[in-house]
Amino acid sequence: MADNMVNWWDASVTGLYGDNYDLAPSENQTTVTFETAGDWKYGDWFAFQDLTYFNGANGGKNNTTYGEISTRLSAGKILGKPVGFGPVTDLSLALTLEEGEGPVKTFLYGVGTDIKVPYFSYFQLNTYRRHALSSDNISDGWQLTPSFRMDFPVGNSNIVFDGFIDWVFASDDSAYETNFHFNPQLKYDLGAVVFGEHKKNKLFVGIEYDYWNNKYGVNGIDQNTYSVIAKYHF
Repeated sequence: MADNMVNWWDASVTGLYGDNYDLAPSENQTTVTFETAGDWKYGDWFAFQDLTYFNGANGGKNNTTYGEISTRLSAGKILGKPVGFGPVTDLSLALTLEEGEGPVKTFLYGVGTDIKVPYFSYFQLNTYRRHALSSDNISDGWQLTPSFRMDFPVGNSNIVFDGFIDWVFASDDSAYETNFHFNPQLKYDLGAVVFGEHKKNKLFVGIEYDYWNNKYGVNGIDQNTYSVIAKYHF
């Protein structure tokens, strides 16, 4: 692109269906997720928007939305020289905005690291300070967020294991419990098999696992569920 400002970018849509969701109007949910990610001259970005539909008995609440916008400003790219040490290949200023229905709007800021780990296509670790942007949001505290990807070639296709962890390991308000959210996906590149090599990395099918200890910071609410997924990259 012009002046090489954007090195690469990606956009995708994912459909998910699962059950056994806690603290929701319905245990059964269908979610459509729009995502974009990319790398540019001074950093990278990732953003997603969930549109969740509550199936079956839902108490009159049919749907909800939730999204995040994240960007990182790379010290190595800005300075034009490596700033890492050991397995750490780069340091960044990491920023994230969380926004959805209800008292969930939160700004996160901290330090991001890119770490070279054997067998991982990438491994990133962001350490955040959480800052609530609404008066009835009590989620202020500290959070660690690793994100990762592993690729396993299978014939002329590929299996991808990727995901993230949000671990709020310290909370300013005793009414908001520390919590641990692990959300990986295991996906098979179906497009490469059905449509040929030129459609590789386009159409994926698989499962998403969702484990959330003390979901939403509520003590004793531990979500443990799976969803079937289909994902298409444009």
